[in-house]
Amino acid sequence: MKKTYKLIDLECANCAAKMQAAIEKLDGVHSASVNFMTQKLTLDADEERFEEILKKAADCIKKVEPDCKIKL
Repeated sequence: MKKTYKLIDLECANCAAKMQAAIEKLDGVHSASVNFMTQKLTLDADEERFEEILKKAADCIKKVEPDCKIKL
């Protein structure tokens, strides 16, 4: 399942790259893209575990940039 989300308060291109690398390492993630220019997260992950994976992705984002949030 592939979905795209708007990111709120993503302020650093380097942070976006760190977020993407961390999310791609999560179990069940097929691919992830964090785009600083468009302020978007595109997540392709196992459909049956998507909500759980999305929560873990949000945790990865907060570790890199605490003020950044996924707009659901």
